[in-house]
Formats: sequence, C-alpha cells, structure tokens
Amino acid sequence: MLTTPFAEAIQEAERVITTAPHVRDEQDLVEGYDYLAGSIRASVQMAWAYQRDFPYFVRSTGPYTKMGLDNPDTLYFHAWLRDDAEYLVTGQRGSTVDLSFQILDGAYSPITVPGSTAAFDDREIRTEPDGSFRLFFGPGLPGAGMLVVREVFSDWAGERPGMLRIQRADRIGAAPPPPTLDALTKRYGVAGKILISRLRTFLAFAERFYLNLPVNTLTPPRSTPGGLTTQFSSAGHYELDDDQAMVITVPASDAPYQGIQLGSMWYVSLDYVNHQTSLTRDQARIDPDGMIRYVVSERNPGVANWLERLGHRRGYVQLRWQRLSRELTGEDGPRVDIMAVDDLPKQLPHYRPVGPEAWRERIAARQAATAARMLG
Repeated sequence: MLTTPFAEAIQEAERVITTAPHVRDEQDLVEGYDYLAGSIRASVQMAWAYQRDFPYFVRSTGPYTKMGLDNPDTLYFHAWLRDDAEYLVTGQRGSTVDLSFQILDGAYSPITVPGSTAAFDDREIRTEPDGSFRLFFGPGLPGAGMLVVREVFSDWAGERPGMLRIQRADRIGAAPPPPTLDALTKRYGVAGKILISRLRTFLAFAERFYLNLPVNTLTPPRSTPGGLTTQFSSAGHYELDDDQAMVITVPASDAPYQGIQLGSMWYVSLDYVNHQTSLTRDQARIDPDGMIRYVVSERNPGVANWLERLGHRRGYVQLRWQRLSRELTGEDGPRVDIMAVDDLPKQLPHYRPVGPEAWRERIAARQAATAARMLG
C-alpha cells in the first residue's frame, strides 16, 4: 500500500515515545502520545510543503505541532530552497518586536546542529514607509536548504504580525506539474523519515545541551546553539518538590525582546495558552530595583511572575534575549535560588501578592491574545 512506509514509521515513532529515558509515569506517556500526534501532523505538512521550485511559507510550530522547545512568543515559518536558484521574498512588516531571517545549510539530526549560511533581522533590510519590503536570496549560497523566519512578540495583545510570501524568481507566473503516483509515494516515505528524525533529534538535543548541566541551575547568557547571531539564551533544567520554588532573578534587559519559558521533558513548551508558563518582559512585573523575579513552582505562590509547573516535577527552563546590539555577559544573566514556597513572602524583595481574580484576568488576557495572534 502507498501509505505502508508511513504507517510503519508511526509504529516506530510510538516505540521512541514509550522507550524515552525520562518516561516515569502515566502523565509522561500521555504527553508523549500528544506530542506524537502533533509530530505526525507536522511531518505530513513538511513532506507536502517540500516545494523548492514553487515554495511557500509554512507555519513550522504551533500549539498542536510543537518541537524544539518552541518559544511561545514566536511565530515560526519555513520554506525550502535550492542553493542554485534565486528567490524573492516580499512582505509587510507588522508591529512585532522582532522579525528575523536565517538560512540553514542542513537539517537538525541527533548528532548535528545545522549551521547558518546567513542570519540577520529586519534592521538590515530596507523597509518602505508603508511597511513593505523585498528581499532576494541566492543564487550562490552553497548548501542552503531552508529559509526560517521568526516573528517575535513581546506584547501579545498590542503587537500584530505582518505578511510574508516567497517565490522562486524564474518561476513566477508558472505552475508546478500535477502530482504523480511516484511523487506521492516518495512524499509518504519522506514524511515517515521526518517523523522519526524529528522525535529522535530533539530528545538527543535536549540531553546534549541541557541534561548535562547541574540541575536547578541556569547557564550565563550565550549565543543560542543553532540559533540566530542576534539571539542569546540561558538554559537549564529543574527538579523540584511540590513545596519548593525556584526563584530566578534577572535584570530587566534593554534588549527589545527578553522572555522566559518552561518546557516538558519532551523538549516542547508547556500549555502557554491557558496557563502562565512563559513571560515576556512586557508581561512580567519588574521590581523597583530593575530586576525581574520569576517563581517556578507547583503551588501557587500568589505572585504576578509565577511560572506554572503544571505537575511537571522535572522540566526545562530557557531565557532568551533577541535583537541584541551587544554581547551579553554573566551580569546580564540569571541568579537561581531554591526555597520553600511558604518562605517566599519574607524572602522575595518587593513582595506583592496577586489575588485569584487578578490571576484569572491574566489568564483570560493570554487566551484572547493567543487566539488573535494565531489567526494572523
């Protein structure tokens, strides 16, 4: 049957999920199967979007197609490229805090992180007064395989996405050939390979870059592995009891974008729509001393900057800074303290409680802003 290779890949993918080293209980498995469903959907989409002669931008991740510790503040798009062809990208700049472009010279694998043939943000392109822009890529970018675009929000409710389009310059006005049985057979096979690679790659990626770090610590800011030259990040993993809190103290940066998020052991974001599992600088409460103090805990500590664990005793933490004009140092980065949740009122400087009604309003605002953004 045409779909047999893909069906076999799904069975193999289920084995990857059930044998993942971090699986300890039913919650881990349930989340793994949910991750598998999103990965199946994304793999089929990627295989069918493999159009290098008639490319188009595809939403790389979303609430139901998560991967690679996806940033809740970012809309990710990608399109496939040939390194011997010229491409025209046209767009309309939205009001988001950052818009960046990156050309990858390969794909992520369990042992490699792709390099960047080019990486820059919209400060380096000409934008017309009406917000429109035109960019040409290639030819002459050896190894170029994929164009990745990131549109980053700091104020979820106040910023609006723009518009993007990509065309191969010498194919404008032409049409692709109709699909054939041979082409569809190949696509189902490719979808299966993408699925297995996707799952294995990011489990290995997390172990390589996070789990070898001491638990309940965060690294100093560093250039993000496989990321943009204008992005720095601080990474770590936590393991906390239900009566414990991780307090992360970091200066409010002058970088246009600063954010923090939690991730599960599947190396994907937690539910950021209905729970506060991430915060941008605009969303966070900044203390009078210019510091942001995040509290990671299972129990509600009653503070504005609570990051909800959602039952995850173990997980990942990542801070990001984008659109930088200088390299960050350790002094720009976080300090971590572990303490009892009950001790927070006397241990946190500038402690100000947040009541249940105010918290409900924060969540309602997240839900509304996410719905508006995902329609953009």
